[in-house]
Amino acid sequence: MTGKIPRISAHTRYEDEDRFEPSDSQDVYDPDKEALIREMLVRLGEDPEREGLKRTPLRVAKAMDFLTQGYHLSAEDIIKKAMFDEDVTEMVVVRDIEFYSLCEHHMLPFF
Repeated sequence: MTGKIPRISAHTRYEDEDRFEPSDSQDVYDPDKEALIREMLVRLGEDPEREGLKRTPLRVAKAMDFLTQGYHLSAEDIIKKAMFDEDVTEMVVVRDIEFYSLCEHHMLPFF
């Protein structure tokens, strides 16, 4: 894949919760995502301007970016630096691999 890919983590810092301030210049922000979430709230009968929902569209947009960040990567992008020649005949076990995705039918996250 060419171009910049999103680099988002659960620990991305935002100086002001009302706007996107990525800690990495390669993070990607799409204001249309926020607008879509805001519209969804309205269609569900909610007021996105009420206190409990004011920042929800931004938070949901950031969560979706985080949960789908791997959609922009290939297996080669992920493992190319982990591949090397080694004279090993035993099984190699790789642990602690983070895994996030969405159920394609409901768009609910699973880990």
